[in-house]
Amino acid sequence: MTESQEVAARLLAAALELPAGPAALGDYVPAVRSGSLVFTSGQLPMKAGALLATGAVGVSTDADTARSCARQCALNALAAASTVCDLDDVVRVVKVTGYVASAPDFTGQPGVVDGASAVMGVAFGDAGRHARAAVGVASLPLGAPVEVEIVLELA
Repeated sequence: MTESQEVAARLLAAALELPAGPAALGDYVPAVRSGSLVFTSGQLPMKAGALLATGAVGVSTDADTARSCARQCALNALAAASTVCDLDDVVRVVKVTGYVASAPDFTGQPGVVDGASAVMGVAFGDAGRHARAAVGVASLPLGAPVEVEIVLELA
C-alpha cells in the first residue's frame, strides 16, 4: 500500500472514512510536527463543510449524537495529522483531549470522548491506546458540541 493507505483501509473496513485534510478556520495550522511528535489543532465535527450537530450536550444534543461527533472530530484530527506526516508511520497515539460543550449537570464527558478513542483503536490497534482528558466546557467554536485534539508519535 502507498502513503497512509493502511490506516485508511482499516478505517474504511470499519465504515469510517478519512476525510481530506481540513483547512484552518483562523490564524493557525491544522497540525504541527516537532521531531517525532505530531500535534493537531482542535478539530470540530465537520463533514462536507458542515457541523454534524450543534449545542450543548444534555441541552440540545444527546450523548449518543455527541459520541458520533467525537468520532468525526477524531477522523478530522487524523486528516489534519496527515498533512504533516504519513499516518502509517504512527507508532503510538500519545494523547487525545476532548472538549465537550456541556449542560451544567452533564457528567458523561468520558463517554462522549470514547467516540474519538474508538477511532484511534480502529486506526492503530494497540498503538491507538492513549492517555486522555475529557473536559466539560460552557461552549465551543461555531456552537459545536465536541472538539478533539490529538498527539501522535512517529517512527
